[in-house]
Amino acid sequence: MKVIRSKSFTASRSWGAVDIANIGGTTVRLHWADQPYEWHVNDGDEAFAVLDGIVDMHVRIDGIEQIHTLCIGDIFYADAGCEHVAHPQGAARILVVEREGSA
Repeated sequence: MKVIRSKSFTASRSWGAVDIANIGGTTVRLHWADQPYEWHVNDGDEAFAVLDGIVDMHVRIDGIEQIHTLCIGDIFYADAGCEHVAHPQGAARILVVEREGSA
C-alpha cells in the first residue's frame, strides 16, 4: 500500500520520477518537471495525466507540429509511433503510464 502526495513531490532534476507500480509490465510513475523533455517516439502506448501545473504537449503528425495545452486533470494519450515532447510551463507533476522499458 502506498499514499503519494503528488502536490508535494519534487525531484532533484527535471523529469525525475518516483515509481508507483509495475502492473504486469506496465509502469506507473509520477514525474516532476520544470524543463522540456526531448522529442521522442515510444515503442508502446503511453498515457500522460497532468496532476499539477500546465504542460504544452508538442506532437508531430505527418511532419506538422501541433501544440496542445494540458491543464490539471487533462490526459494525453500517445499510441506507439506518436512523436511528441512535453514542455511544462513552470513546475508540473505528471503521472505517466507506459510499458516497462518503453523508449
